[in-house]
Amino acid sequence: MRFGRQQWSTASLLILMVKVISGHTLKCQPAEYQIRDECCPLCPAGSRVKTDCKVDRSTSCLPCLSGTYMDHPTGLKKCLICTNCDKGSGLKTKKPCTITSDTVCEPLEGFYCAKSSDNDCDVAKKHRSCEPGQYISKKGTASSDSECSDCSDGTFSDGSFTSCRPHTQCESDLQVLRQGTASADAECGEEDLKKKTIWIILSVVVFLALIVCTVFFVRWKRKRKR
Repeated sequence: MRFGRQQWSTASLLILMVKVISGHTLKCQPAEYQIRDECCPLCPAGSRVKTDCKVDRSTSCLPCLSGTYMDHPTGLKKCLICTNCDKGSGLKTKKPCTITSDTVCEPLEGFYCAKSSDNDCDVAKKHRSCEPGQYISKKGTASSDSECSDCSDGTFSDGSFTSCRPHTQCESDLQVLRQGTASADAECGEEDLKKKTIWIILSVVVFLALIVCTVFFVRWKRKRKR
């Protein structure tokens, strides 16, 4: 009996050595996964493994829990967590997550997709804001950023215009209160009456002072000649 066991062990060892030398290893089919020395059937998309298969039973599967998904047949015991389209990162949900597919995200209004994969936006960036003195020469889309260009002479933009606007030309009965710049329009208006009155009074005072000074100077010269 002892000899029989030893003979069997020797035979098993020889078989194992032959397998190792010949490179023989367990190879499962595409629709199977390996667990120890068994090839078990994969669970279908939308599910996960509850218990692995054994000699006398097949793989037991469970549906993915809420907030998780599995988009391909699997041998995993946990489904993948659904992606969250973060509004703080400029993303919104285009297609909600299901048990067989992940969430699909897209940029919020005013953002564009800077990095994408499989029709899904991974990273969004805010559209560029044009500086005062520039206009939006190309409006941003969900897939491209805005483009800005400088205003030409005689025109202006605060940065939000899609084209530069010409400076206002003041009418003949109005005066320019502020000259137009590349970022702001010209301002027209009537001259301030109070300021105008002050200037008139000052002009009269200066004129009278000159006359008085001239008179005193002439009299002073006449006295010296005498």
